[in-house]
Amino acid sequence: MTTTCLLVGFDGLRPDLVSPELTPHLCRLKAWGVTFANHVTVYPSETRVVFASLVTGTTADRHGMIGNRFLDRSAVPPRMVDTADAALLERFDAETDGRLMTATTLGEALNDAGKSLAVLASNSRGATRCLNHKVKALEQLCLSGHFEDIATPADAASDILKALGPLPPAAEPGTPDLEAQTVLTTAFLDYVWPRYRPDVTLLWYSEPDLSSHFSGVGAPETKQAIAHADAQFGRILDWWMAEGHEVGVQLFATSDHGHITAHTRVSVADTLNAAGLTAGAALGPDVDAVIVPGQVGAIYLTDPTEAAIARASAALMDTDWCGSIFTRGRNDIDGIAPGTFAQGLVFAEHARAPDVNFCFLSEDQNDQYGLSGQTYYDSGLAPGLGVHGGLHSRELASVAIAAGSHFENGTTSTLPTCVSDIAPTLLQLLGLARPHSVTGRVLEEAFVEPDCKNSVPTETIVLETHLGEYAQTLNRIRYGDVTYLSDAGASRHT
Repeated sequence: MTTTCLLVGFDGLRPDLVSPELTPHLCRLKAWGVTFANHVTVYPSETRVVFASLVTGTTADRHGMIGNRFLDRSAVPPRMVDTADAALLERFDAETDGRLMTATTLGEALNDAGKSLAVLASNSRGATRCLNHKVKALEQLCLSGHFEDIATPADAASDILKALGPLPPAAEPGTPDLEAQTVLTTAFLDYVWPRYRPDVTLLWYSEPDLSSHFSGVGAPETKQAIAHADAQFGRILDWWMAEGHEVGVQLFATSDHGHITAHTRVSVADTLNAAGLTAGAALGPDVDAVIVPGQVGAIYLTDPTEAAIARASAALMDTDWCGSIFTRGRNDIDGIAPGTFAQGLVFAEHARAPDVNFCFLSEDQNDQYGLSGQTYYDSGLAPGLGVHGGLHSRELASVAIAAGSHFENGTTSTLPTCVSDIAPTLLQLLGLARPHSVTGRVLEEAFVEPDCKNSVPTETIVLETHLGEYAQTLNRIRYGDVTYLSDAGASRHT
């Protein structure tokens, strides 16, 4: 029996929203496999960063996709890179001699071993490309739930798209994106699996992320999106129980991050301007600090001296809305700006990294739907809507379930796991070597016949730093040779 792998993703699904009432089919899968109860994502907890970690088996400091948007200082002149733009990603990769991602991807590793990868996703063009950014050169299969123009290779994709009919348009903000999830499920069941039987398939539903952003994490529209995505997964699970399991398909269900609720809008630009640093959204002759938009704070300074970085960091510390702050490491713990942590502690130090990373201050209190986790924010969203990207435990917590002939049935693993552990586990299941750039581990504790089970101690690491009234804490967990992020926060003492 040949082992193949199918991973189904639910974008932005919080583990505490998995329930028999809302997601009966995910709960059915739990009975067949292993639930990873302490599964987290990476920092920044943004979709395209996480997708890169999913397919490289490592963190942003290794793969280089350090934000949904980042400033490319290596370009002349420097340019802002929006990773939602698939065409821009392809140009970037070509112009950097294939170095869009600075780690080996799953698509590349499988191709080198003569294996195949199929990607089916209903996210943006760029996010879909992040799951296999070299798909054109590798001539591997890619289908979008909305955009025919990024489907590859041309002959296979055109045949499938002709059979499927016109793809649904992208959903309007506030409207659950339902039809695309149905189309992708049908594409896999009726065409991709029967015709191609990929060694690995990544089938990614864009919900409930879209609905969480535009309706709220626990809103009726978001719950409708979750229920619909789960129903489509139910079709996959029915097929797997009837056929896939018997022919060696290992089935994974996962999410890339969670959501928390935005409660109060603030202005990063006003704060920097008040500190004497002229802020803008792009480099310019009168701009001292470029603010990258998003729920994760990123500041690139025109003149990134140690004094300027300390000045920007101190301005953030003086607010009541800024949480954790990270700068280039002075040592393994401290950033070069007093009171900041080193970027390396959250695996964010890279040549493309901003001069200052920060999170908005978040708290554990419940939102209007009774879900824990709220935060300050700086975007055009209205209060009460879902955001992610930071280090609150609800942003980091993610879904992970695995089932198949290689996995135990109906068990729960409480060991720490991460999205970057998935690629090495898939490669192990296929009997393939892991690229040198992989830093995640194989989740062998969930295997029917693990090499060593629960023999490594888990260590909780609490780090603290402060400057004046500002103090911050970072919690990490170490298991074997791998370190996981748990949560982070900041406080002011008077």
